[in-house]
Amino acid sequence: MLFDLPDDDILYQALMERDPSYEGFAYVGVKSTGVFCKLTCPARKPKRENVLFHPSIAAALEAGFRPCKRCRPMNAGLTREPAIDRLLDALEHDPNQKWSEKEIIDMGYDPSAVRRAFRRQFGITFLEIARLRRIGRSIDSLAHGAKVIEAQVNANYDSGSGFRNAIAKLIGVAPKNVNHLSYLKADWIETPIGTMIAIGDKRTLYLLEFLDRKALPGEIVSIKKATGSEIVMGREEPIDLIEEELGLYFAGKISDFTTPLAKFGTPFTNTVWDALRTIPMGQVRSYSDIARQLGNGKATRAVARANGANQIAIVIPCHRVIGADGSLTGYGGGLWRKKWLIEHERRMTHVQVTHE
Repeated sequence: MLFDLPDDDILYQALMERDPSYEGFAYVGVKSTGVFCKLTCPARKPKRENVLFHPSIAAALEAGFRPCKRCRPMNAGLTREPAIDRLLDALEHDPNQKWSEKEIIDMGYDPSAVRRAFRRQFGITFLEIARLRRIGRSIDSLAHGAKVIEAQVNANYDSGSGFRNAIAKLIGVAPKNVNHLSYLKADWIETPIGTMIAIGDKRTLYLLEFLDRKALPGEIVSIKKATGSEIVMGREEPIDLIEEELGLYFAGKISDFTTPLAKFGTPFTNTVWDALRTIPMGQVRSYSDIARQLGNGKATRAVARANGANQIAIVIPCHRVIGADGSLTGYGGGLWRKKWLIEHERRMTHVQVTHE
């Protein structure tokens, strides 16, 4: 492995806390049951003397453990509650439905539990997601010439004042002025290492970030200012394309992305981002390496700032940049994701070389 596992005491503490930092890097075998799990498994935690830690699925299987049926360690993806997928599927199946706690209860779920689950996963509740999607569709229809009353009815708003207030609160203008603005669409994309948010217009992708990135709110504000656009929930072709390509990337089937990207950084920043895309998959570079590649070995700090300003995660692979001493440095998506991505790409290139 590129990264050595810490000692068993640290891993056991991570198991107790369901810490995702070792997702894909460490698995726990439970001697009393004969199964192995992710450290984030929601099952009751075993005693310290009953566990063995393994650096890979293969190692756990070779030790005679079978995969847990609850956390399914053989499946890609962080553990998340089934209610999330079922409710989101229902929302996509009937996007015009007006959701309330009653509908959630009718599906057999406790509204409080659903609210907590969605806040953990997305930062907002399911009902808020449903409301934002309704408003996004209504804004889209208004922008394409629909009458205000038609958009209100299609969005399932009984009150005209409530509909107008919702639109004005979201984008700062009355519904009748919606068609005078330009819009970007935003939607979530699920990946094996967490939920991402993608923002794009009809032609290009403006942002692809992990939802828990601390800088995300500021990045969204910057995009709105730079483009003079408002952002609403919805889908455009670049979002569909990047979702498809991310699926292939995480499955180990592609190493390059073709989704068109919007560029609105400084000339130097764009030059750094272009240099990042030249780092071969499975390899890493230091900030000073990038600076020398650009012909200015003294620009290490400037390169580091440009690297940190990247808001197209994975596609512009800032995760492939490490410290000059070989240590991992800051990553907006979290160092555990940086480790995961580097290891994933090392595995991908190893498989490709082996097959060749």
